[in-house]
Amino acid sequence: MNPVELAQSALEPHALNIVWFSLIAVLWIGYFFLEGFDFGVGVLTRGLARDRRERRVLINTIGPVWDGNEVWLLTAGGATFAAFPEWYATLFSGFYIPLLIILICLIVRGVAFEYRSKRPEENWQRNWEHAIFWTSLLPAFLWGVAFANIVRGVPIDADGEYVGNLFDLLNGHALLGGAVTLALFTFHGAVFVALKTVGDIRRRARALAGGLGAVTAVLAVIFLGWTQLGAGTAWSLLAMVIAAGALVAALVANRAGREGWAFGLSGVTIAAAVTMLFLTLYPAVMPSSLNAEWDLTVVNASATPYTLTIMTWVAAIATPMVLLYQGWTYWVFRKRIGVQHLAPDPHGPADDGTGGGGGTGDPSGPTAPARKPGSP
Repeated sequence: MNPVELAQSALEPHALNIVWFSLIAVLWIGYFFLEGFDFGVGVLTRGLARDRRERRVLINTIGPVWDGNEVWLLTAGGATFAAFPEWYATLFSGFYIPLLIILICLIVRGVAFEYRSKRPEENWQRNWEHAIFWTSLLPAFLWGVAFANIVRGVPIDADGEYVGNLFDLLNGHALLGGAVTLALFTFHGAVFVALKTVGDIRRRARALAGGLGAVTAVLAVIFLGWTQLGAGTAWSLLAMVIAAGALVAALVANRAGREGWAFGLSGVTIAAAVTMLFLTLYPAVMPSSLNAEWDLTVVNASATPYTLTIMTWVAAIATPMVLLYQGWTYWVFRKRIGVQHLAPDPHGPADDGTGGGGGTGDPSGPTAPARKPGSP
């Protein structure tokens, strides 16, 4: 093999590099599919729920599963750190402030779910409800900003270091990406609420989902089209078409009252849109806006083949067990709930004038899911 061939072979990605790039994409798809709807439900606690009892219903729809959904984020971050350490280092140093805001939001959000019902005072509960709303809205927006910047490219120098500042991340493409993820997750959450509730709140969630879906469609077409024109391929175009078609089909299913189909199709929309972004990105993992030769790729940002081999064996053993457990959790808590299933407020009379409990009591009754310890 001559020197030119040796140099070319050194630049060719190892099969495991491609495998782990694909697996990281799958982990982000899983995270946005699952955490997306509970971010959406958190946002809807201020836009859909009319009183404290209905906010209790919304929170109880995600109470048993929200913390399990976040496991996908931890796994995606851990896989990136182990498989592509250069990508991880540049990403977390360059995007330090938005990622720190997301981390703080996730911490406060978890505390809010657990603490909201611990005291009877109206101010106490209202403040934690505001916390749930804002710590759902901000990450839903900031994840879109982050991924739009990753795909668009950021200032990275020859040493693989981010040399920009916070304002470089607040460009038009990134802000539009944040608006798309916020709208899409809220639509996904509205469809989930329609799937998981009964009565008037179910009907209102379905009606709201129709409007949110229309707004999402407009924003998504502009953002994905912009992304496709910038660095798209034939495969990313196909993924974009699938995302658009699934979103339209989700709206049709929602209008027909087929909540299960609508939820599944909104999930396909998220999966196809994230797939498109990763297809647009490959073979880079973090493009440089300064010089294409300084891009971080699946080759120069990767860990050693030995590390990737060990990780593959671990993932092959652990992943099926995690999927089975999480699937079982969703099966156990699959039934619909409504305000009529709320347990009486342990702190006393209602504080919202609705004639029922005003805390975050757990659902009970013949159609309510079993209580998970520590859930709101």
